[in-house]
Amino acid sequence: MAKSKANKGISRIDSGSTHGWFVRGYRNGKTYSKLFSDRKCGGKGKAQKLAKAYRDELNAELAAIPKQPRQRRIVVTDSRNTTGELGVSRTTKVGPNGTTHECFSVSWRPEPGIQKCTSFSINKYGEKKALKLAVEHRRKMMREIHGPNFYRKLSKKK
Repeated sequence: MAKSKANKGISRIDSGSTHGWFVRGYRNGKTYSKLFSDRKCGGKGKAQKLAKAYRDELNAELAAIPKQPRQRRIVVTDSRNTTGELGVSRTTKVGPNGTTHECFSVSWRPEPGIQKCTSFSINKYGEKKALKLAVEHRRKMMREIHGPNFYRKLSKKK
């Protein structure tokens, strides 16, 4: 079911003993929310009207708060990573004719909203060399993006 623009920022909750309209708004990484209960507001229709009025009021208040520029997060560890280098993963690619190729995939973000990737074939280079090339490439890209001392800065933070 497509959401209507009239209910943008408003969700219906019918779960267990909770029945009402939930309003949510966001600004600068903070979430603002409020539930309008059917029982407390005098019915489903009245709760929805109150939720819409609150949403409009909240949106006006949030629009008055200046947006802060987003800070880039640099993630250095992830429990799901198995190669030891974030942004490098062992992958199986399937070609157009159905053949499979094992490789190490490398991904990085040169700027917000842009993702780049490449891969190093295990058949071509062997397991160890393909991983080594992938890690070297990832580190090279990160140094180009964040400066030549990028990995030194990270080791000091730990």
